[in-house]
Amino acid sequence: MSFADARKILNGREDEATIYFKEKTRDRLSETFKPIIHKAMAGAGVTRYYQNLAAKVDSLPFADSLNLDLDQYVTSGALDGLFLMLAEEERNIRQDPAARVTDLLKEVFGKKEK
Repeated sequence: MSFADARKILNGREDEATIYFKEKTRDRLSETFKPIIHKAMAGAGVTRYYQNLAAKVDSLPFADSLNLDLDQYVTSGALDGLFLMLAEEERNIRQDPAARVTDLLKEVFGKKEK
């Protein structure tokens, strides 16, 4: 992280840190999450049910095929949720002094208010 990045995060939008981390980590997190999600969905039978549904749809005469990478879809949704929650917490830290539970957060965001 550069000083320019840190300055932008400090003075930027309510979710500027979240945006930065999303840009820098989403691809790598996706690579890490996808096999875990695949295993969990297979273990719960989700993959099998989806494959059965896709086969039935494919057998319909005028229906489009379900060309969906289910693992990628769920992984993407999980990461969207993660970053949404991170953005909410960031907004809370920026707006509510009581949410600044570490000395660093108090120092950084407390100075900004003065």
